[in-house]
Amino acid sequence: MLAIRKFIKNSKGATAIEYGLIAALIAVAAITAMKALGGSLSNTFSSVAGDLNASTDAGNSD
Repeated sequence: MLAIRKFIKNSKGATAIEYGLIAALIAVAAITAMKALGGSLSNTFSSVAGDLNASTDAGNSD
């Protein structure tokens, strides 16, 4: 009976689970933000590359 009481009073396991859930939530938020930012950056770099190619092509036609 004493072992069961100690087990119930022990909150280290619950704290570890809470920290694990917080870490998982932060990881999901970071991955979501990186995916959104990655798509935006990809579009920006594609636009810049297209502008540079158009500028180079215009310079070669002279």
